[in-house]
Parts: sequence; structure tokens; C-alpha cells
Amino acid sequence: MLINNEIVHVYFVPGLAANPSIFEHIKLPEDQFQIHWLEWLIPESNESLKDYALRMNSFIEYDNIVLIGVSFGGIVVQEMSKYLNLQRLIIISSVKSRAELPRRMRYASKKGLVKFIPTSLLNHIDQFERFAFGDFLKKRANLYKKYLSIRDVSYIDWSIKNMINWDCKSPIPGIVHIHGDEDLVFPFKYINGCIPVKGGTHIMVVNRFRWFNKNLPSIILTGKIED
Repeated sequence: MLINNEIVHVYFVPGLAANPSIFEHIKLPEDQFQIHWLEWLIPESNESLKDYALRMNSFIEYDNIVLIGVSFGGIVVQEMSKYLNLQRLIIISSVKSRAELPRRMRYASKKGLVKFIPTSLLNHIDQFERFAFGDFLKKRANLYKKYLSIRDVSYIDWSIKNMINWDCKSPIPGIVHIHGDEDLVFPFKYINGCIPVKGGTHIMVVNRFRWFNKNLPSIILTGKIED
């Protein structure tokens, strides 16, 4: 709940390779909340996830904040939270322990297959738009082009490596997890103890923003949806 009627500062971290504009349609009551977007930093050579999280924390200007992360951003905010005083930690379309990673990611980690993932293909996303046929594919291509703007290969490689090798054995106490039951990146069947979003996909923060605008204020203040 609000403390002494003070504004709650809410920091958002986007998903892998995404820019903060994925949150452009998220609106919270301005008399209660102030929204801040955090952008991805380019990792330093051989930078640990811990050190990266500490660098991200240097851009947080307030205390007792709410920290929200999407997808890989959900993993990063969990690491950031270890060194912050938070009012609430929320992840969306993400995982809160290694056990929730899909089997294919755990297998890739175990076999050291991350180096075979062609991450440089993201640099050719503009070409996909040229060869997309039909309204659906053209809209999807435009969506990727708009939101997936972080093309630095060192960042992509670092992010995927740290995602599939993330070694969190148990969830952080009090974490709030929002997850769509049609998420194909982090399948719902592996997720435990979440607020489910019926019909929600991995990009639901973009295409189900009305659900978030309705429910996020209650989730931020109480940790659950209002009855």
C-alpha cells in the first residue's frame, strides 16, 4: 500500500533484445505511481550477471521501489533485487528458478550448445520484413522491427548464455510472477505459483496491455489481483 501517500516509483526492464517501448501502452494512475524505463547496457567483456545487475542498479534514483522485469529482464531484476530495498518484485513472462526453464534450455546449458545459436540473425530482422507475405506476417515483422532493436551481438550472446545458465535454485521470497498460459518461450506447464493470464503469450505485455493497466495497480500495492 502507499506509504504516507508517497508516490510509488515503478521501474520496468524489457525482455531480451527489446527496447523499453514495449511498455509504451502501460499506464498507471499518476497520483499513485511514477513509471521509469530502464534500457539495456552493453555487457563488458566476461561481465558476470552480478556485476551487470549492479551496473543496472546505478540508474535507480529512489528507495523502496517496485521493480518489474519481462522475460530475460525478469531474471535480471531478480539479480538486481539482491542489492536493493524493494517494495515489490514482479516478473512477467519469465522464470523464478532454474527448474522453470524449459527442458530445451536446460539441455542446451548442460551440453554447452549456446555457442551454436545463430544470434547474429537478429541483425537481419529488417530483411524478414521484405519477405513477409500476408497481413499477419507483415504485422509481426513490423512488431519485431519496432521492439527488438538491440542488435549488438555481444549483448545477445551474453544474454542468452546468462539466461540458459542461470543458476537460481529457489524463488526469491515474496516475488510476484505473472505468466500467460499460452507462453511458448517459457511454457506454462513448468511454472509454479503465478498469477495466470488466460490466453496470454510471451509478448502479452504488448498485446494484452489493457489487462496490465487494469490489474497492475492492485498487484503492485498488494501482490495480488483485486477480487
